[in-house]
Order: sequence, then structure tokens, then C-alpha cells
Amino acid sequence: MKRSLLPAVLLLPLALLASACSSPSAADSGVDGKGSVVLNVGDQKGGSEAVLRAAGELDDLPYRIRWSTFTSGPPLLEAVNAKAVDIGAVGNTPPVFAAGADSKITVVAATHGDPAGEAILVPADSPIRTPQDLKGRKVAVAQGSSAHFQLIASLKKAGLALDDIEVSLLQPADALAAFTSGKVDAWAVWDPYTSQVLAGGKARVLTDGRGVVNGLGFQVAAPAALADKEKAAAIGDYIERLRRAQDWVHEHPDVWAKAWAKETGLPYDIALAAVKRSSGTRIAVALDKEAIASEQRIADTFAELKLIPRTFDFADYVDTRFDKDLPPSTTPARTYGKGSPS
Repeated sequence: MKRSLLPAVLLLPLALLASACSSPSAADSGVDGKGSVVLNVGDQKGGSEAVLRAAGELDDLPYRIRWSTFTSGPPLLEAVNAKAVDIGAVGNTPPVFAAGADSKITVVAATHGDPAGEAILVPADSPIRTPQDLKGRKVAVAQGSSAHFQLIASLKKAGLALDDIEVSLLQPADALAAFTSGKVDAWAVWDPYTSQVLAGGKARVLTDGRGVVNGLGFQVAAPAALADKEKAAAIGDYIERLRRAQDWVHEHPDVWAKAWAKETGLPYDIALAAVKRSSGTRIAVALDKEAIASEQRIADTFAELKLIPRTFDFADYVDTRFDKDLPPSTTPARTYGKGSPS
């Protein structure tokens, strides 16, 4: 009999919360603000719109926002490439896959957070005790997600390669079902999946992203929107509002967790754990040489593995005009202290 780690009722809110890569789905979700300029923003459930609203940063907008909701970063960047979206938030790996496909995208802002939420999970009773034990095992991961690179980097650190495991490329909802039913031996994933699966007590972290991934997240814009003077000004203002909202999240984790739980259907305690483990730790940082070099290493890794069709210079897809006086990209992530989930 296959083991069942989580009740099926938990699948729905988790499926709504795919934040690094999942199946394409987009829908208009409203307009905020006033003025003649309309900024088309790609978002994910419980993402930028929710946090901006909770932080009061959607008040008195001098432009309007048309929100489009996606289940993941890759389809969001497809919309940016198609000029259907002016800007949207993604993790550290989707821009590499988009640029590798020669998409028309430009990275315009960065944050640095604790990558503890990016984890390789195994069942609590699994005989797999170290990353080396993954050899010959079946591991689920979403292609093109931040977890995809985290898996590759963790294997490399353990002296293994992708060829040493059986990779099962599954989007989050399917991967969760495969993991809970025992069809895969491990799951490389990100928060809030990590926090929710761990909350059941029947899974554990084999290894996480600390020390192997850069913890960066990005705002990615359409070059055509950046070339439009009025839209570029709106993008700059939008980025500043997000930075203030991120500060607010760190200072008000309980309030944000309640809002996030209401938005997504996650239980409050799991939402709070995910905030303290990952989302609340983010800090706005510069798109500096170190950030670009770190992303270049990701790009080169995927190119060498022939998981993207070409090599390229990541710097060609970066615009630093909105950096201002931000701290270096290597600035430590925020923390909630010893009581934080790990």
C-alpha cells in the first residue's frame, strides 16, 4: 500500500501557491489607482498584489494597475516576452530559462532572502539520510524553477550529477500527489510547499538551499514598457512600493501571515512558518556584478546540461536604472532569530 503523507484537502491551497514554476494559467484580476497610464502586472496567488494591499501601498496610485494572475514564473515571463505583461516577480531561475530561449525580458530589481525554504524533502521514515543516498532514487522537481537549480547544486555538492538520479519533471500539484503517494522518493521544492508538507510531521528536510543557491528573486520587465517614458516611471514607482511592502512584511510577520492565509487558504500557522522561513527574510538589493555573476553561473550550468538551448551573457538582460542606493546583493538576508523555522 502506498503511503499518504498529507490529506487530500491540502492539495488545493498548495496548488494555488506555486511560486517558482507551475502550469500556465492567467486571468485579469482588477484595476487599481487612477490616471491614464495602465501598468500590466503579472502576479501569483498571494503575491505582489496581496502584499501591496496589506501594506497599504496600493493607496493613491498615480497610475492604474491591471493584474494578471499566473501559477508560476515561466508562463509569467512568456507573457512579458509577448508584451502582455509589463512587469512581474519571479525566482532566480525562470529568467535564465527565458533568456536562454532568447525571450524579450529585462531584469530590473532584485531581492535577497534566506533560501531555507528551497528544500529537498523526503518522507520522515525514508532510509534516505544524506544527499548521497539520492543516487538511483526518483526525485520530483519542476522544470525551470528555482528548485531545479537547487537540486542540481545540491547533487553536485554531494558528488553526484543529474544522471545519478531519476528526475521526474512534475509541476507542483502533480509533484505533491506523487510525493504523498510514494511514487517519488524525494521532492525538490520551495515555500510555502516546504512549510506545509513539514507541518504534517511526516516529511523532513534532507537538505536546503543554504550555501548552494544565491537566494535571489527578481522583478522582470518588458523592454517595450521600459522604452515608454510614462510606463518606465510607473515601473520605478511600483518597484519602490514593493520595497516598502517588503520592509513592512518583515516588521509585521503576524499581520502578513493572516492576510496571506486569507488570500490563499493556507492555515495561519503554516503561512507564518513560511513567512519566517523565507518570504519575510527578503531584502531589496542591488543588481550588481556579484548578482549578475551568480546568475551567469546558473545559466552556464543549465547550458552545459543542455537544459537551455544556448549560452548567453546574463548582463545583457539586466537594467540597473532602478537600483538607487541599495545594498550589495551579498547583503545577508533578514532573520527572525533562533525561533525561526529552519
